[in-house]
Amino acid sequence: MTGRQQQFHDRRQFLAAVSSSVAAAALSPALAGQAAEKEDPARRTKICVFTKPFNSLSFDELADRVAELGFDGIEAPIRSGGHVEPEQVEDRLPALQEALKQRGLEITVMTTDINDPNDPLTGRVLRTAATLGIERYRMKYFKYDLDKSVIDQIQAWRPQLRELAAINHDFGIQGLYQNHAGTTYCGAALWDLRLALEGIAPEDIGVAYDIRHATAEGGSSWPATFNMIRPLVQTVYVKDFTWRDQPQPINVPLGEGRVSKTFFRMLKDTNFTGPISLHEEYLDHRDPKLVPQHLAAIKRDLATLRAWLQ
Repeated sequence: MTGRQQQFHDRRQFLAAVSSSVAAAALSPALAGQAAEKEDPARRTKICVFTKPFNSLSFDELADRVAELGFDGIEAPIRSGGHVEPEQVEDRLPALQEALKQRGLEITVMTTDINDPNDPLTGRVLRTAATLGIERYRMKYFKYDLDKSVIDQIQAWRPQLRELAAINHDFGIQGLYQNHAGTTYCGAALWDLRLALEGIAPEDIGVAYDIRHATAEGGSSWPATFNMIRPLVQTVYVKDFTWRDQPQPINVPLGEGRVSKTFFRMLKDTNFTGPISLHEEYLDHRDPKLVPQHLAAIKRDLATLRAWLQ
């Protein structure tokens, strides 16, 4: 472990110690059994689930359903329209974490609207999360104006990214930038994301590598771009898609589309130990009536993912 990594680790230890939620009593026998199961080599990588489809559930209901599915934690939308509105973060985020903790779960990743270090909500959200011992958050995207130079726009964003990285460093929390397919997304091609983050420690801002979006953008070249971005990858996002003779990709259940299980063999060969977040996006997340279908779909996708991780 480098000196910088040791400092990063020490800050985590300190924040966890001062958090009342983290400084809770020892695990119950039932949760201790779950923890032992999670130490199994086949499950040493934490797997969480993006809970965007479950905004209609109470925190207790959400925690119950996720625990029944067998995840280690959740990727929680802490943004406008999500489980917790940013303006309510000091009151609501501890309540969400407590409901999860009672079921042996964690907030593995927060999904946020954060990319502006000067926004007052940035400090409020990150300070609250860090005090609770939450380790990482997904950032809001940057988008290109294609009437302007792409390179110039990347260079213009770099000071903003460095300033945000410094805030993350001080709070002991890690920002994650997800590669997302699309014409104007910074990071879709991945080389631009490597350029934007040059000189920034991955412990402060790393990459949430999305194999679905990398495959959609890279076609058969995604192994090369993965090789290029791998030193920055801190978290992996998993979902699947197909083309079906359509101009835009169509989301499908994991294993029924273009995402190759070969990726997971490659990932294993890199000794990746960060978390994996499973995303199910082929059903309408806005309809509360579809919650049972989402749960069934996620259960199937999780079984596929675990088989691919063997």
